[in-house]
Amino acid sequence: MPTDLNPYGGVFGGWLMSQMALGAGSLASRVGKGKAVVVSATDFAFPGAMQVGDELSVYCEVVTTGNTSLTIAAEAVGRERNGEAETKVAQGTFKFVLLDENDRPRAVSGQWV
Repeated sequence: MPTDLNPYGGVFGGWLMSQMALGAGSLASRVGKGKAVVVSATDFAFPGAMQVGDELSVYCEVVTTGNTSLTIAAEAVGRERNGEAETKVAQGTFKFVLLDENDRPRAVSGQWV
């Protein structure tokens, strides 16, 4: 949307990062079966550009697990509004810590250990 643009008319990179964090957080909560909070975001690159009205898809994958953390790679792909052309517009890595009911770190369990 127009409020998500940078001064040059392109989609603001910070908005893309926030959408990627939402997607990665959804995966972290689902895999961790509970509360997961982002503790770091690294390795961001913006190889392409989006235009106002383009559709954004965010693809995420767990790449590493720790005792209480999940590291998730996220890739953002823009599809032109009135066509099928897709462009990779951003990529980055998020680390999440799983929390218990008292907001204390808890162990990653199950197949992800």
